[in-house]
Amino acid sequence: MFLDDVVISGLIVIGGTLAFLLGIGIFIYQDSHKKNHDSRSVK
Repeated sequence: MFLDDVVISGLIVIGGTLAFLLGIGIFIYQDSHKKNHDSRSVK
């Protein structure tokens, strides 16, 4: 059925987008903590 295909593909696209944004958020979170540790060790 066409409507089922549209809903399933929409969920896949939204899930992929959320996973991508979550991955970027985790990377930025870890990177910001690394920079904080580096700046503390330099001081």
